Amino acid sequence: MKTRVVLMVRLALSLAFCTPAAATTINQNASWTITQSGATQTVRVAAYGDSIFAGYRGSLSSVAKRSAPHVAGEYAGIPLHSNVEIVRRTKSGAVASDIYNNKIVAEASYMKASNVRVVMFEMCGNDGLQSRSNISGQSGTCDLSSGDTALSNCAVYTEKAMQYINANAPSGSVKMVSNLYYPGYDADNALSKCTDPATGKPFNKQSKFLETLVRENWRTCHLAQQYGFACTDSFAEMMGADYDSNGDGLVDSDALRFNPSESEDDYVRRLTVTLRSTIRDSNAKFLSASTSVDYIQSDNTHPTYYGSTMSSGKSGSGAGEFGASQIVGGRNPQWNRFGHERMGWALSLFNPAN
Repeated sequence: MKTRVVLMVRLALSLAFCTPAAATTINQNASWTITQSGATQTVRVAAYGDSIFAGYRGSLSSVAKRSAPHVAGEYAGIPLHSNVEIVRRTKSGAVASDIYNNKIVAEASYMKASNVRVVMFEMCGNDGLQSRSNISGQSGTCDLSSGDTALSNCAVYTEKAMQYINANAPSGSVKMVSNLYYPGYDADNALSKCTDPATGKPFNKQSKFLETLVRENWRTCHLAQQYGFACTDSFAEMMGADYDSNGDGLVDSDALRFNPSESEDDYVRRLTVTLRSTIRDSNAKFLSASTSVDYIQSDNTHPTYYGSTMSSGKSGSGAGEFGASQIVGGRNPQWNRFGHERMGWALSLFNPAN
């Protein structure tokens, strides 16, 4: 009986973290040092975020070893000829304010070390997921204020995070932020149960939530410009095909990228209207017109990953999965086959040595 109860509790907790609206949070920290033969120094990559950077995989006790920060760190170590310690200070299920206060600020010591070369963070995903779940569950006249709150909180805490990192990370270290992809894009292509207060009619949830997310992404990358951060466009990497599907002369994933010269409204119009037909659910990331791979796990939320797992809260070390001879043109053999590999490669484009 006791065993059954324990198993049922564990299952309930696991399901809670697979549910986008879950308010439950849990620390899923990890540290791994990628060693290189002959290296005489160890540099650090400090990564802060929620379940995405944690490498969440449906378990409370283990995470994907090769989450995006790990992948970016592996790429960095080769041209630096250094061992690379990838420190993940992450909290699955946490909203932006939680990541800022209880990870970036409360655990700032990890970014303050003199050997830190990269500080990266991502947040806001759970703000959006909880708002989406809130609105999707409504009936009658919709209360859309949770979407406005998520949008506002994302900008406020992203800016606070950049200010704090700039004030605390070593001078000369590279700072990065990742914007948001849209998990469950296809599933949201349906009418709401509640009615829009402006029109009195149900609305297409995908269209409504896409506009909010795209505005969040513009503001994130725009703030990155102001504070000297690189902005990795995970939306473009995860949601656009790697070929020109609409004949406009641009590869879709390139065409969807943030353009620093655009206003917020122009960016939103380009993605939600002009290029809307090229946005694809990450469950079918097209590498070519005839080849697709799955970038999202079965929970329809978290990125797929390559390789093994590691215990949450633990540290370890060992050689990287891919050595210098396997990195061709700045890409390992799996760079576009899994969600975390793609995000990690995109982050690596801003590594110090590059």
